[in-house]
Amino acid sequence: MRIASWNVNSVRQRLPHLLAYLKDAAPDVLCLQELKCENGAFPRQEVEDAGYNVAILGQKTFNGVALLSKAPLEDIRTGLPGFEDVQSRYIEAAVADSAGGLYRIASIYLPNGNPVGSDKYPYKLAFMSALAAHAAELLAAEERVVLAGDYNVIPAAADVYDPEGWKGDALFLPQTRAKFRTLLNLGYVDALRAVTDARQQYTFWDYQAGAWQKNCGLRIDHLLLSPQAADRLGSVAIDKSLRAGDKPSDHTPIRADFA
Repeated sequence: MRIASWNVNSVRQRLPHLLAYLKDAAPDVLCLQELKCENGAFPRQEVEDAGYNVAILGQKTFNGVALLSKAPLEDIRTGLPGFEDVQSRYIEAAVADSAGGLYRIASIYLPNGNPVGSDKYPYKLAFMSALAAHAAELLAAEERVVLAGDYNVIPAAADVYDPEGWKGDALFLPQTRAKFRTLLNLGYVDALRAVTDARQQYTFWDYQAGAWQKNCGLRIDHLLLSPQAADRLGSVAIDKSLRAGDKPSDHTPIRADFA
C-alpha cells in the first residue's frame, strides 16, 4: 500500500505533473490539497482514465482537497467533523489494501494562520483543536489511520532552513507546534521522523528569492499515522524531482509504503 500527499497548488495548472506522478510513482492513494477549483472543474475524466477513483471537496479559486484511489473509496466524509467551516479543507474515506485490510485516510489542508495578529491565527488554532478531537475519535476505533496533508506547521528547528527568521511566523510559533504535538501525544506517529532524523527533509520551497535553488525549504507536509498504520510502515520518501520541473507546485509530494 503506497499512500502519498501533495499540495498541488492548482490541479488544473498542474494536471500534466499530476498525471505523470500517478504513472511514475503509482500511489495506491494520493491525497491532494489546494485544488483551487470547484468540484465540477476538477479534471475527473483524466484522473479516472489514469485508473483512479475520485472524491473531491472543491472550492472556487481557493483551498480544495481530494482523494484519488486505485481501489473504491468508501464511507466518504467531507468537512472536518465537529467544525463548521465555509472553507474546503478536509476529506476522508476508507480504502482497502490488496489483502482487504482497511485504511482510513484523510486529506487535510490546514489553515496558514498568517498574519498572526489577524483572525486567521485563531481560526488556524481552532481548526487544529477540532482536528485533534476528531483524531482522538479515530484512534478509539483502532483502525489504520493516515492523516495526510499540508499542515502548515513546521514541527521543529530541524524542519526549517532558518529557525530564527521564522520564529514569529504562524507556521512556527510555539502555540502552533504545541497543537501539532497534541496529535503526536494522542499516539499518532510522524511517518518521516519514524524513519529518519536527518535535517533538510523539506517539502516546500517558496517561489521567491531562489528558495529552491538555495534549498531554503520547510517541512510542512506530513503523514501522521495511527499505531495500527505505523506498525505496517516500511519506508517514506519525498519526491523532490517534481519541484525542479517546469511550472511546478511550490510543494512536493511525500509518500509512505506500508506492508
